Parts: sequence; structure tokens; C-alpha cells
Amino acid sequence: MATPKVDLIYPQVTGLANPTAQSAINLQIITEFTRLATELGYGNPNLVEMVGYYEVKTNERGVLSLLLVVYSFTGGAHGLTLAKGLTFDVGTGKRYRLGDLFKPDSEYTKILSGIISEKIKQWEVPVLEPFESISPDQDFYLADHSLTVFFQLYELTPYVYGFPYFPIPLKSLESIIADPSPAATLLPF
Repeated sequence: MATPKVDLIYPQVTGLANPTAQSAINLQIITEFTRLATELGYGNPNLVEMVGYYEVKTNERGVLSLLLVVYSFTGGAHGLTLAKGLTFDVGTGKRYRLGDLFKPDSEYTKILSGIISEKIKQWEVPVLEPFESISPDQDFYLADHSLTVFFQLYELTPYVYGFPYFPIPLKSLESIIADPSPAATLLPF
């Protein structure tokens, strides 16, 4: 039996003024990366190949937003890829969920779902089922003064379409963004 090809590269945060925050961020990164790899068959005897990498989406004004990506092939027609967005306050180590970016009772899921629904129509995105709403804890990252909401493979679209990403300018969400939050910090002046 051939040894699987495994190439996993994940980030490590260094040099932060608050060592406790640095440790907390690194622990959350490795925990999520390990979860993705395990979910995709790390340690599975049928594993043929696994590749993992990351992209830094934002690292400014005390906000770090990353995208972790892991692909694996265990046989069949094609492999599978999972992605996870992580957003942190580098001063405290706090990890933000989507709901943390918005004011309480802002109906952010309804507002974001409406924007995404319009983009699906405009871009003629082929959906598996009619799109109704994002989940309150939908995957996201912050980059280029935008909130990018995304979906896993098969969650919204056929596999061949890849990950559907929906960038939304933070300025257009200003009235519902919580202050303080990483989204408020990254609002353009």
C-alpha cells in the first residue's frame, strides 16, 4: 500500500504584544485546521492525498482574518475540499463569529441573505435548492473593506461551481455593524 501524500501548511502567529492572545489564536488555528483534516480523512487508510493551506485575508488595525483550506482524496470521482474563515482581535485573542460583527437585534441574517439572494440572481449562480437564508453562524472572512460570506461545496451550489463567495462592502452594512467589532475597525474612513 502506498504512503499517502500529505502536505499541510498552517499559520502560526508570532510577535504579538499579548502572549496570552497569541497562544489563544494559535490554539484556535491548529484546532480548526486539525478538525478540517480529520473530517476529510486524515489517518484514514484510504487516504491518497491531502493538501492544506491558508490565506491571510486581513492583517491590519488589530484584526486578523484567515481562510484555512484542506483538500483530500480518498478515492472516487474527485476529492473534497473544506474551508474555514477565522477572524480574531490580535490584542485580546478573541475569535469573532458572524453575529459578533453586528448590533444585537439587527436582523443581520435577513439583511445579508437579501443581499446574497440578489447576487445569486445577478450572477446567475446555479443553486441546488432555492436559496432562503444564511445561517446565523455562516462562514465568513474580512478582506479589502468587505465582509465575504461563503458556502461549503454542495451547501448551495453543485461541486463544479466551487466555493460560492459573496463579498459585501462594509460601508453598505454600516448601520447594523456593532461598535466595537472588527467590521467597525475596518470600515473605510
